[in-house]
Amino acid sequence: MILLLSGTSEGREITARLSREGYKLITIASTEQGCKQALRNGSQEVVTGELGWNDLFNLLEQKAVRAVVDLSHPFPGRISNLTEDLCDQKGILRLRYVRDETNLPDNPLIYPVSSWTEAAHKAASLGKTVFLTTGSNNLGVFMDAVKGQNLRVVVRVLPEHKVVKKCQDLGLAPRDIVAMQGPFSKEMNRITFKSYNASVIVTKDSGKAGGTDTKISAALSLNIPVVVIKRDKTGTGVVVRTYDEVVKMLKSIL
Repeated sequence: MILLLSGTSEGREITARLSREGYKLITIASTEQGCKQALRNGSQEVVTGELGWNDLFNLLEQKAVRAVVDLSHPFPGRISNLTEDLCDQKGILRLRYVRDETNLPDNPLIYPVSSWTEAAHKAASLGKTVFLTTGSNNLGVFMDAVKGQNLRVVVRVLPEHKVVKKCQDLGLAPRDIVAMQGPFSKEMNRITFKSYNASVIVTKDSGKAGGTDTKISAALSLNIPVVVIKRDKTGTGVVVRTYDEVVKMLKSIL
């Protein structure tokens, strides 16, 4: 059995590709929509919810997982980090699918940072209406970092009940929650940023597939500064950058 950590658009393609190759797949997805998509694309089983170390340990044991393909990158979350530790302990092959980074324009309105906390402090210094295009992951870290400051924080997240509730539980008002499914064009980003009177944009370097280039282009066209959270390049596992590499690596051990 191969365990997939889904969370990116490439996850759909790789799930379908591995299913066609005849591999038995189990997918961990963070949303209900992600679970449904994984099943449609050929995963035999899906798991969601708040999984802990013991849950993941038992999953690897009970399903006899022989390899893990981590598709949650370029910004791994808690599940990815826990799985990394377990794979290291158990000697399970772990492939990390990594997108190419964005070539940032040479522009004084672009502020690269290396962490969510740094992003929060930098954004707070640049404007009073912060528009987050980073989704709901690590939203709590960002909100904690700007607590007590006179800021309006607007977030754009997936239109799912669990995600919207998380935003509300963190203190965001309905008017500050933009629940929309991407990808978004430059013009759509422009309209959204302008309609919410954004004075600073925060984005992750999710590569072209994640729409980083269109977000930056839209913000710069409106003369709005952009805080870009760069990737943490640390971590274990074998880095792969194409679908063919994923299949080749799996065939080499399975």
